[in-house]
Amino acid sequence: MSNRTTVLITGASAGLGAAFARGFAAKGCDLVLVARDEERLDALAKELGRDFGAAAEVLAADLLDPAQCAGVVARLADTARPVDVLVNNAGFGLPAPFPYSPVEDEERMLDLLVKVPLRLTHALVPGLRERRRGAVLNVSSVAGLLPTGTYGAAKAWITAFSESLRVDLAPYGVRVLAVVPGFTRTEFQERAGMDVSKLSDAVWLEPEAVVAQALRDLARRRPLSIAGRRYQAYALAVRHLPRTVVAARLARKRLPPADAH
Repeated sequence: MSNRTTVLITGASAGLGAAFARGFAAKGCDLVLVARDEERLDALAKELGRDFGAAAEVLAADLLDPAQCAGVVARLADTARPVDVLVNNAGFGLPAPFPYSPVEDEERMLDLLVKVPLRLTHALVPGLRERRRGAVLNVSSVAGLLPTGTYGAAKAWITAFSESLRVDLAPYGVRVLAVVPGFTRTEFQERAGMDVSKLSDAVWLEPEAVVAQALRDLARRRPLSIAGRRYQAYALAVRHLPRTVVAARLARKRLPPADAH
């Protein structure tokens, strides 16, 4: 059996997911790449092998399809090919606030941001506990720190879930990290149909910077990873300001949710 760490990443075909794949591959890890676009996953797998000598398994799956999600669950639970690290990164946003979005779209988003990470993590945890090592990284968002609609509510859940899971798994030596990025240059905003043209360059992060910070914070066994001094200060201020003040400011100028997919 190989002594190399195996990392399974959802939403791995682009953006933060691909950046996480490159970041872990650079550290000598092997990958299981999960996303819907098999062609892009194949290209990334070849790149990781060429540039880092990493073995990259491609697992094309739509995580909102129960049967395909079950396939990923089975891979995580496979004790013959253990996964050591899970990165729950797959997600999407909606362009309109809750009152104006079709409820079917809201349910799909909630399933992908909440139900899927819950299920995948639950499949992996028994193996991590038995081996007494490994990690779970859940990609949240600074949107989860604010009253920013159902997207922010789902991301608030993933952060709280991560913090709780961290306590549960600490006795087994398993690390849990919530990655809490701000606006990051990926395909997320375009796919969601968001107009971010008025945002200044200063608010944007690069995916590689978010991943580098996350890997440092994972090594330091920190509960949260927030890249960039601007967002670190922002998170600190939001946590201490009265919620009524934050809500009033957002109500005056509603912004699209900040995320990193």
